[in-house]
Amino acid sequence: MRKRKQYPKDTGGDLVAALERRGTEPGALVEVLRDVTESRGYLTPAALVTVGEALRLPESHVGGVASFYTLLRLKERGQHLIYVCQSPSCHVTGAPAALDLLRRELGIKPGQTTADGLFTLETTSCIGQCDRAPAMVIDDVVYGPLTEERLGEILAAFRRGEAPAAAYVHPQPLPGETRRILARVGRIDPDSLDDALALGAYAGLKKALDEMTPSQVIEVVSASSLQGRGGAGFPAGRKWSFVVSDPREPKYVVCNADESEPGTYKDRIVIEGDPHLLLEGMAIAGYAIGAHEGYIYVRGEYVQAAERLERAIAEATAHGFLGDDIGGYGFSFHIHVHRGAGAYICGEETAQLESMEGRRGVPRIRPPYPTVNGYEGQPTALNNVETLSNVPLIVLNGADWYKEHGPERSPGTKIYTVSGHVNRPGAFEAPLGLTVRQIIEKYAGGMRAGRPVKLAQTGGAAGTVIGPDLFDLPLDYRSIREGAGLGSGAMLICDDSVCAVDLGRSLLTFFQFESCGKCVPCREGCAQALRILTDLTHGRGKAEHLETLRNLVQVMATSAFCGLGQAVRVPVLSLLDNFTAEFEAHLAGECPAGVCPMK
Repeated sequence: MRKRKQYPKDTGGDLVAALERRGTEPGALVEVLRDVTESRGYLTPAALVTVGEALRLPESHVGGVASFYTLLRLKERGQHLIYVCQSPSCHVTGAPAALDLLRRELGIKPGQTTADGLFTLETTSCIGQCDRAPAMVIDDVVYGPLTEERLGEILAAFRRGEAPAAAYVHPQPLPGETRRILARVGRIDPDSLDDALALGAYAGLKKALDEMTPSQVIEVVSASSLQGRGGAGFPAGRKWSFVVSDPREPKYVVCNADESEPGTYKDRIVIEGDPHLLLEGMAIAGYAIGAHEGYIYVRGEYVQAAERLERAIAEATAHGFLGDDIGGYGFSFHIHVHRGAGAYICGEETAQLESMEGRRGVPRIRPPYPTVNGYEGQPTALNNVETLSNVPLIVLNGADWYKEHGPERSPGTKIYTVSGHVNRPGAFEAPLGLTVRQIIEKYAGGMRAGRPVKLAQTGGAAGTVIGPDLFDLPLDYRSIREGAGLGSGAMLICDDSVCAVDLGRSLLTFFQFESCGKCVPCREGCAQALRILTDLTHGRGKAEHLETLRNLVQVMATSAFCGLGQAVRVPVLSLLDNFTAEFEAHLAGECPAGVCPMK
């Protein structure tokens, strides 16, 4: 029998510090591994064994978790780690050319390190910076939009030992914009509690504690018809009532800030621009459902957002807006930031809970839902950042005020995020029910260089891909039945330089990479769909491929374990239905946009 290799105990100060900071409960595993990866650049076998012993976990479990998340590296890297985003938003705006330039300039391929050990080049499926597409990350700093000249300047600066600045400007109000959630963004220093208080922060929490019972808070949120802003649109008040009806304690509030959907970056805008609004919403939610602990699961790529939240929590706690006996009302609520480690699937609520509990981010069987079987198996209200950020405004101003904007069936405002070939990519807030044409012409500044618009993907990578014939359809949480969905509010707008088939290949590249692999329909279905679309873009397509692709995604929709595999059907079928002629042209060996290699 083969003898297992023995590793010496890792006594590195960074590992010891990570364990002291995160604790030694099994649920701390992902964050401990993330901390050690950040300090060393990669995880050694000895570190994995030592962490497993400290957290009382078998080596197989620790190794399985370490190999699951993309930001947990198991091999040595160069001094500077470059991640080039390959999301659809970056793909259509020049990411392939940027990657090719980096390959030539550095003399390496993705996954390799330069001979001098200065750079390691990697690609990643999305970094949540679609307003700066095409973009890349070097040592947790985002650079974009990338041009040939800008890339040269950045590399030259690092070679001189200088990390170039990459300042980010918060989106300013646009003409016609209706700012409620974003009202303070750009007007305050997000690291200043005093600034936030001067513009009304925590007034909603004070009113809830001073004038309302927990049940009255749930009543006003329910009366407002606030729907979950993560994409599903489930009524927030109803979700909270399910948690309250369960007699078990403790209860938890979990905020889903893992917006890994390509094209979506609204939650990052809120957190980076006004973190106290989210914290206030979570505290009110905790009061309403009887929870005293809250967790914010922040996607691993959002380093600045996580750091800003941690500073805001510390300041709010020091001034009595969080922590024990808030305002002397006898209500205590503590908020913790839990950083992810790179996995799109962790945006799915049950996979997120698995990750928070120190496991691979693999979805659970539902039912039971998190309202019954959530964090640590307890009743949990799990809501999106934008959803929770609406709560203080509703409590302070009332349900009728909230309904003043938006269609009757979907009231309230929405943060829309626009990327692609528009003159003004970025985020803005407006009532629900906008059309794609309104978004392009009124808010996004029209198409770049006056080129004609060809298509729009609405709702993120899992959303519908439509042509101009559907650009006048009002988008809300029911419009998917009419051919175009709202989803997370992400809008990828493309001109005639984009090939619809190549866009489909980019989307399936994303889904194939991000599939957790748990179920066969998703794991194999994504791979097979990607092969078909790749063959089509290389002139190897056959007539039967289109029907195979259609049948394949239909099977995935009914048999995949979670929403990732099930959702592939939406973009693929909308592409096949709305751009049939373009698919048929590829079968004949021609790419009308001149994008695909066809060889």
